[in-house]
Amino acid sequence: MLYVDRLTGVKWYVGGMQETGRERTRREEYTEATRQALLAAGQNAFASEGYQAAGIEAISRAARVTRGAFYHHFEDKKALFDAAVVALQIEAAAKIEARAKTQRKVWDRLTEGIEAYLDVCLEPAYARIVIQEAPAVLGNARYREIEEAHPMALLTATLAALKRQGELDFEDIELLSRMVDAMICEMALLLPGAENPKRLRARGQKIIGNLLGTFRTG
Repeated sequence: MLYVDRLTGVKWYVGGMQETGRERTRREEYTEATRQALLAAGQNAFASEGYQAAGIEAISRAARVTRGAFYHHFEDKKALFDAAVVALQIEAAAKIEARAKTQRKVWDRLTEGIEAYLDVCLEPAYARIVIQEAPAVLGNARYREIEEAHPMALLTATLAALKRQGELDFEDIELLSRMVDAMICEMALLLPGAENPKRLRARGQKIIGNLLGTFRTG
């Protein structure tokens, strides 16, 4: 599935290679394949071991490349982690958008998109890398930049569409989007340790639904 990185404008095939708009040379294909192998190995290591424990040497071995090849593509481990977060967020946005588009009405798309967003947040790799570790590793400014360019951008766009159609009465759409996004991420942190995750999720979704319903017109 083709998706556009809203930060850079670069096109990606989710789960695949970067789209350049022209036929790639064999060297370019090999270079991109190496980068993707390192990215996949890095994601696996960060998800299973955590950022601090994951090592460049082990990641390089898992990707079947040399340490020198690693540094050809990434400045350091943090740069690889950053790329892993961006890739996961691009993939998350694509999943959310695909789910939302199954609904015809914009309000139903919002509801379905939030449901899909929460599902993504509960995926083990996404939960550990993006939700738990990214803010500390990348810093809040960079973390928010990536978040706002991908999953939250979809949420903001949907809320803005509802406002334009007169179905949502709230002046600051960006603030509302940030609040809903924060609630979803907080639920993702709470659910793994909950005694009754299903009940907690239902209650959390009700809170989000009630919040948005407060500003729904008609």
